[in-house]
Amino acid sequence: MYLWQLKNNFNINLKQMETLRDATYENHEKAEKMPFNVRLLDGKLSEEEYLMHLVQQAEVFKAIEKVGLPSETLSRVKQAQEDIDELKAKGCKSNTILESAKKYADYISTLDKETVLPHVYLNYLALMYGGQVMKKMVPSTGKLYDFEKKKEAMQSVRKVQKDEWADEANKGYGFMIEILDELETYCVNNLR
Repeated sequence: MYLWQLKNNFNINLKQMETLRDATYENHEKAEKMPFNVRLLDGKLSEEEYLMHLVQQAEVFKAIEKVGLPSETLSRVKQAQEDIDELKAKGCKSNTILESAKKYADYISTLDKETVLPHVYLNYLALMYGGQVMKKMVPSTGKLYDFEKKKEAMQSVRKVQKDEWADEANKGYGFMIEILDELETYCVNNLR
């Protein structure tokens, strides 16, 4: 039976039948194609630009981790700070927290341990899946992408993951896209 037949025969909402990955695919693709992200994945960020990226990510991680993680093995604040400190030791100074990152962190602070989980899914699984590729492209040692207990960390998210997170995960993508857009504008206007 085709999905449209199921929908018609059983009055099922197709959106509810989508998996979380399918329901967030469009925003995932949009985020990946943002100019700043393309430059990151191509290894074309300067140390100053990468520092700005890390500062924004650290702000988001701090907000999420203040609300709570399904496992401490996911925690990224310390690793992000180590990368930030490494770049600052090299003389980098770009540590402005952008309005878009503040806005996302402020939003996260309104959530509870259950409603923050889609943001954990969005922000932490990306580091685990694409992290080793990204680590090779960044102008630091990339401690952010190193998980001591990667399998345990990944399973802690997968164990609680729900397809019903789609709307909230897409909201998170919206914030991330804003951050990537503001990062690109900031870097073009201030760091080149």
